[in-house]
Amino acid sequence: MGAINARPARIADWTSRSVGTIWRAFDLQIATYAVVLTLFGLAMAYSNSVAGGDGALATGSVFLRGLLWTSIALVVFVIATAFDYRWLKTLAWPLYALQVGLLLLTLAIGSGLGGSSRWISVLGLQFQFSELAKILMIIILANYLSARRGQMGSLWNIIGAIVLAGPPWVLVLLQPDLGTSLVFGAIVVGMLFMSGASLRWLGAGIMAVLAALPFVWTYVLLPYQKERLTSFLNPLADVRGAGYQLYQSQIAVGSGGWFGKGLTNSTQNQLDFLPVQTTDFVFAILAEELGFIGAMVVIGLFVALIWRVLVGGWRSKDPFGTMFAAGLGSMLVFQLFVNVGMVIGIMPITGIPLPFITHGGASLISVAAGLGILESINIRQGRAEW
Repeated sequence: MGAINARPARIADWTSRSVGTIWRAFDLQIATYAVVLTLFGLAMAYSNSVAGGDGALATGSVFLRGLLWTSIALVVFVIATAFDYRWLKTLAWPLYALQVGLLLLTLAIGSGLGGSSRWISVLGLQFQFSELAKILMIIILANYLSARRGQMGSLWNIIGAIVLAGPPWVLVLLQPDLGTSLVFGAIVVGMLFMSGASLRWLGAGIMAVLAALPFVWTYVLLPYQKERLTSFLNPLADVRGAGYQLYQSQIAVGSGGWFGKGLTNSTQNQLDFLPVQTTDFVFAILAEELGFIGAMVVIGLFVALIWRVLVGGWRSKDPFGTMFAAGLGSMLVFQLFVNVGMVIGIMPITGIPLPFITHGGASLISVAAGLGILESINIRQGRAEW
């Protein structure tokens, strides 16, 4: 009888220790920074809803959609955290097929502006599968590079990674979605660098890309893409045309001052001077309403989040975890730098969203999935019995 009673006691003690270990391994800082950044994004969605003349909770309002996407993203984060990340290595090739399939489906039935094919309606909501493709690409490359740990001095292994990323990159470019295709490139370069790939071969690859730019400019880029890429050099040359958006963005950022005009008080937002203020240029409205201090707080939160992502990679005992963190960190760094840079006029306008802040469910869900997978890696690295 004593032995029977001892068994539940031992099970309860093991469970208690196990839960405690999980909690210690869970990176609370990552979750906290992500939540606060999401709250900033919801604040901007609320401001845009009010400025648009709709009630914040009116059917179809930006804020209401933001609440819905945030709820879905939270569920995705929890599921990804609970899921054993090691299955991702086993499922790498099926996930690759899924990635290519979703991008082909987008080209076939997707909708967008100006004849583009970028969004697919899912249960009445517009979803951009190219955002999910970023996380799938990180998983696939992390599996490929971790399996070749210590062998990345070989040119063929580097070429293998590039070939692996090639088909999804081409499919995204055909949508056409120049911004996401550039993010793909940043992910590949960042992961190759962190994998220990030969700097000589990486340098040669970068030089080859630069040499191909005249061909890309002449035969690949569409006229509107060329205008967006060059207008940042002198937006005043065509204030009513290609330079209009950047000109209005700079007015918004400059008029915010140190402390901003206050939430919902953006002139550029209320008067609808700034196009796509809910998506690519939402940071301009944030700077006008919350000022330089508010903008710096947001950028500081991003820096802290990226730092914790990289720390998780450095601490990983599994090369897959290191490579996954490198890919996720590269994606976040590139999107932060390019989005903020294009808003203030130091980077070309490429349509790259700012994670958490830009209104868009696909971006938020893909980042939530990425952070959840990283938490799964942290937890399972912290439990010796797993």
